Amino acid sequence: MTTDTIKNRGWVMVSAGLVINLALGILYTWSIFKDSIQRSVEAGGEGAFTWDKASLNDPYAVCILAFAFSMILAGKIQDKKGPALTAFIGGLLVGSGFILISFTTSLTVWILGFGLLAGTGIGFGYSAATPPALKWFAASKSGLVAGIVVSGFGLAPVYIAPLATFLVRSYGLQNSMLIFGIAFIVIVSGAALILRNPPEGYVPVDPKAGLKLKNSNTAENHNALYMLKSPTFYIMWLVFFISSGSGLMVIGSISGMAKKSMGEAAFIAVAIMAIGNAGGRIVAGLVSDKIGRILTLSIILIFQAALMFVSIPVASSDSPALLVVLLATFIGFNYGTNLSIFPSFVKGFWGMKNFGVNFGVLMSAWGLGGSIFSRISQYLLAETGNHNTSFIIAGISLVLCLILTLILGKIHK
Repeated sequence: MTTDTIKNRGWVMVSAGLVINLALGILYTWSIFKDSIQRSVEAGGEGAFTWDKASLNDPYAVCILAFAFSMILAGKIQDKKGPALTAFIGGLLVGSGFILISFTTSLTVWILGFGLLAGTGIGFGYSAATPPALKWFAASKSGLVAGIVVSGFGLAPVYIAPLATFLVRSYGLQNSMLIFGIAFIVIVSGAALILRNPPEGYVPVDPKAGLKLKNSNTAENHNALYMLKSPTFYIMWLVFFISSGSGLMVIGSISGMAKKSMGEAAFIAVAIMAIGNAGGRIVAGLVSDKIGRILTLSIILIFQAALMFVSIPVASSDSPALLVVLLATFIGFNYGTNLSIFPSFVKGFWGMKNFGVNFGVLMSAWGLGGSIFSRISQYLLAETGNHNTSFIIAGISLVLCLILTLILGKIHK
């Protein structure tokens, strides 16, 4: 296999992973579905949703949990059987979940369909998209490659948000879920068949070999048991838990927040936030390849903490639409950086051989953070009528993350 062929094969894997994530990123449009459900609850009548307002985020919270924890099993299958089978199963599970919820308004079935089935399918697809792409490239491109592949997940609402809004208006929420379900089976499972790991013994050529890289690829290959014995893992886990949880809290509620100033055009805020989310993944990947992950993450945490406190007056008043959109974009950008920096951390500290399982274990922080923060946020909103307390909790927690990140930097000087 020639160098050019290998290079092209690597970018084919990047493209296939990007397509898969562009479909699976429908998770980030939950706020649009939630708004439709809430309107149905408030309108009442035959066939209407009858959920308690404090439970409106429950399917989303369970989906995040299922997504994260399924990545441990999916990572093991990916490491042993390859990415194609893993992602193919993911497409079937996500599609089945959406088809199931298209037939009912039951909260229990939505938790099972959107939460458990779709969440598990997203975990399988997501876990199989990044590893094969990373394996075709040298360490000096780890951040960029991971950033491009996972950017699809963040970028998805750019087209899914307006598409979902159009479908819900034209065909109703449940028929829209059926359309999405069929589309997922075709797109995700189809793209999955393209994914391939490099041949046994393949070592990517590093054009920067001989230079002192900020993020080297000299890490030995260690399994999850070894990783779980390291204090580094628990510091990273807590930082990932808080930083992702605070971002997902806003992402899950942005449509409702934007409605005050944007009305039915609130989906635009969701779509523009997605551009920030995707951009954060690519920019953080590029920057971390240059200045290191610790410094990159520290800058992001400072920025995100400040934005949480700025969000209090913006979300509490009838702020101009432009201000709401800018706030959503920056929060999405900062949140997105996590999904390119932390895979690079795992590869750099514990190697590539067991990357699927190792990153799956670390993703439990993402799942618990998103589930707990979004559930608390919805509860506090139901109790107080605003997001102020949620933003205060998130802002203080992010300052704690910064301290932990600086400690992590000292450990790995």
